[in-house]
Amino acid sequence: MTDIDAQGGEADTPAEIAPETLFDTLLTRSHEQLVLHPMREKYSSLLATLHSAGYHSVIDLCGVDYLTNDSRQLPEGIEPERFEVVVNLINHRERARLRLRVQVPETDPVLPSAFNLYPGTEAMERETFDMFGIAFDGHPDLTRILMPEDWIGHPLRKDYDVGRIPVQFKGAPANR
Repeated sequence: MTDIDAQGGEADTPAEIAPETLFDTLLTRSHEQLVLHPMREKYSSLLATLHSAGYHSVIDLCGVDYLTNDSRQLPEGIEPERFEVVVNLINHRERARLRLRVQVPETDPVLPSAFNLYPGTEAMERETFDMFGIAFDGHPDLTRILMPEDWIGHPLRKDYDVGRIPVQFKGAPANR
């Protein structure tokens, strides 16, 4: 079926507009920043490509738990998962920023480590592991960084029980 233009003739309409990509990865924009949505299996190779393209600095890497929030915007073809890892990179030469949003399934919360290309991600990946339980395969020391080693659970998960740890101040009478 064709559309009719203002003069009554047939207008050319594309059958389907191809999604926008960058570095062979689905691309969206958020507040004038480019956002790439790689599949988990392509994450490592995309990081290597971005490093070769001049994105030498990871300025942030964090986890997100969408357990109770279904309102996020993802491009068509990207299946939403419970967890997401967000990585912000900078290309200093080009004065460009780029964000990655990688979907990570609850049933297998593992992503390859960025440490070999971006050594500064060591602590950020440990924090994401500690708070969300997302593991980074190939990380040199994936241990807790904020919580005690014997802590059970991951406090920033939306299903983590909200609890209360009693605080005892020095010199104050103990509550019994």
